[in-house]
Amino acid sequence: MSHNTIAINQRMDKFDDHHRVWLFGYGSLIFKADFPFIERRAASIRDWTRRFWQGSHDHRGTESAPGRVATLIPQADAVCAGMAYLITPEVFAHLDHREKNGYLRLATDIYFEGGGSEEGLVYIATEENAAFLGEATELAIAHQIAASSGPSGRNRDYLTDLAHALRALGMDDAHVFAIERHLSALDA
Repeated sequence: MSHNTIAINQRMDKFDDHHRVWLFGYGSLIFKADFPFIERRAASIRDWTRRFWQGSHDHRGTESAPGRVATLIPQADAVCAGMAYLITPEVFAHLDHREKNGYLRLATDIYFEGGGSEEGLVYIATEENAAFLGEATELAIAHQIAASSGPSGRNRDYLTDLAHALRALGMDDAHVFAIERHLSALDA
């Protein structure tokens, strides 16, 4: 599958007849909501874990030197904490462009902090997309992140902004925080 997924996502019409839909964010969508939303709530999804296994050729890296950004990997009994946004379907065009580097819209149950759940959508870059880099040690990921930069800025800023946002929300993520520690050690 091409890493430009705009056309594929435009065919996903499950929520097109809804006036509002919940969107789950687990990466930059937590700290960079550059789209209109009606409501924002801390939330989580189940049976997925956040990993820096997706290549970024368009935002935090280039074609010849891709950065690494977050995607979700299936894992039984895992809980991935993030942020849910109540949006209108008109926002899909912006999000499809923003998440075009291999991410697909998928339906998922979103569980809100404090109780309750709703079916909504999440963008996930699966291993079938051309930009998927796959598993690596957290140290190797930190080295690649430290050396990568793209049109949206330094890859390290993406990682540290995500780590800070997770801490501010009281959320834990051993993978993200281990990469952050390795980045700090590389700086020292």
